[in-house]
Amino acid sequence: MIILSVSGSLRTVSSNTSLLEAARRLAPAGMAITPYVDLAQLPHFNPDLEDAMPPPAAAWRARVEAADGILISCPEYARGIPGSFKNALDWLVGSTTFPGKPVALFNASPRASAAQDALRLVLTTMSAQLVDAAALTLPLLARGMDAAAIVSDPDLARQITATLNAFAAAIRAQPASSPDASSGV
Repeated sequence: MIILSVSGSLRTVSSNTSLLEAARRLAPAGMAITPYVDLAQLPHFNPDLEDAMPPPAAAWRARVEAADGILISCPEYARGIPGSFKNALDWLVGSTTFPGKPVALFNASPRASAAQDALRLVLTTMSAQLVDAAALTLPLLARGMDAAAIVSDPDLARQITATLNAFAAAIRAQPASSPDASSGV
């Protein structure tokens, strides 16, 4: 099972990116989590370019298409989704393979609830299959924990592992093709 992880943060030292790296290290047997690291390389979305997509956008869409599920950890900027991350989502709107794609939302700060609500609204509108059993919020903001520190914390590691197992179970349980799975699982 291939899971594409996407951090909504462009920061070099990001609690969201650290959380996703910890998840990669804690992935259960049979699950490979691969990070998408080219968020900053995506051009501004322009629907006129969808027929002749710029290579970075085409590569992004191909990575999403090839994944069995998407794991997102996104910060909150000004009570919303960072523009660069929303831009990435916009490149998926015309995709025929994104609708029904299982998505797990991780959150590195309990205070980032407005962005999580906005992200859920956008992803539901895009017909993603939000896996509620695989949603996780951890208090990592301002703790300065890198991935190794998160993995070595027994309570955090237990929560991440349990959530990833729930995500894997939801992906395995879905029908082979799920044209409209926009409701939470």
